[in-house]
Amino acid sequence: MNVKDFNEMLEARIKKTREVLAAKNKEYASDVDKLHNFKRAGKMLQIAPEYALVGMMVKHTISILDIVDKINNNKEYPTKEMIEEKVGDNVNYLILLEALIKEHIDETM
Repeated sequence: MNVKDFNEMLEARIKKTREVLAAKNKEYASDVDKLHNFKRAGKMLQIAPEYALVGMMVKHTISILDIVDKINNNKEYPTKEMIEEKVGDNVNYLILLEALIKEHIDETM
C-alpha cells in the first residue's frame, strides 16, 4: 500500500472510530460513566471490568482471525466493509480497555 492510500485509510479509521464511539455511548454507557457496561459486567461475573471487556472483545478477535485464516487459505475474501467493521470493533475495544486501565491506575494511586 502506498503512503497516500495508507494515510487516507488512517484518516478514515480515526473518523469512523470517533463516530462509532460517540454513537455507542448512547447505547452502552450511562450518562455519567463511559465505561459503565464493563464495570457492571465485571460485577455480575465477579471479575475486574478489564477482564469483562477482554471477554467481550474475544468475539471480535475471533472474527478477525477467521478472516485471516480464510484469506491465507484462499477460500474466500471478505468485503472491505466487513474488514473495516471487524478491525474497527477491535480498535474501539482497545481504546476502551486503555481507558479502563488508566482509570484503574488513577484510582489506586
